[in-house]
Amino acid sequence: MDSQKKFKPTYSLEFFPPKTEKGTESLRNTRNELAELKPAYISVTFGAGGSTQDGTIETVTEIQQAGIPAAPHLSCIASSKEQLSNILQLYKSRGISRIVALRGDLPSGMQSPGELRYANELVEFIRNETSDHFKIEVAAYPEFHPQSRNATEDLKNFKRKVDAGANAAITQYFFNPDAYFNFVDSCESMGIDIPIIPGIMPITNHTQLARFSEMCGAEIPRWIKKRLEAYGDDIDSIRAFGIDYTIKLCEKLLAEGAPGIHFYSMNKVNPTKQIWQALGLKN
Repeated sequence: MDSQKKFKPTYSLEFFPPKTEKGTESLRNTRNELAELKPAYISVTFGAGGSTQDGTIETVTEIQQAGIPAAPHLSCIASSKEQLSNILQLYKSRGISRIVALRGDLPSGMQSPGELRYANELVEFIRNETSDHFKIEVAAYPEFHPQSRNATEDLKNFKRKVDAGANAAITQYFFNPDAYFNFVDSCESMGIDIPIIPGIMPITNHTQLARFSEMCGAEIPRWIKKRLEAYGDDIDSIRAFGIDYTIKLCEKLLAEGAPGIHFYSMNKVNPTKQIWQALGLKN
């Protein structure tokens, strides 16, 4: 973990693009309230094969115009180089200077992954198209990518993204801090020297969390699972336990030298705000 201690901590959060007019209005209110925390940036997710591309562009533009640095997710799967080049120029023209570069998932029914198949190819493409204009964040998997053959292969894939020109990484969410510490130590032993920022998902909904975790390969420790199951439908108790545990997790990560926290806000104000303020985070 020693190499991470030299980086200035960055505190940021993530939104997903709303799909309805009501959702858009609700997100505006969320954004205005969370803007008071002064996040370093707000990232905005991107649906498979561009399914929410327009929503991402609109949301990112609005965040940027509101005076908060915005970072769109950009995935290469099922996109042509021309499409990617056009969107990079659009973001550049709108004052965006940070991108979260991802492989993405192939939309159901589509056979071809497109001209770029892996995230390291996307990072290299962004660098070739725009030089150093964008700060590029990539994904990291402390508990390893669910589709990776093994841990060694996953670390090699991560190093390829770093070698291609990534500036920093945001991890998949996790609940076991040792998974993060061990991952960072493995990266250090491979000569990887960029900030690896923990991605944190506040626990607020047991069913939703179980579903997400199953999809992305994030492990919910048995003791946490049992505690959540014991609360049943008692939402207030789940939320109180979840917020308390998330604060303790963040405290441990930061005390050991993690270079910031990236909150998966799920477009909600209170969980992120409560944890952020309890930790006294400042960029």
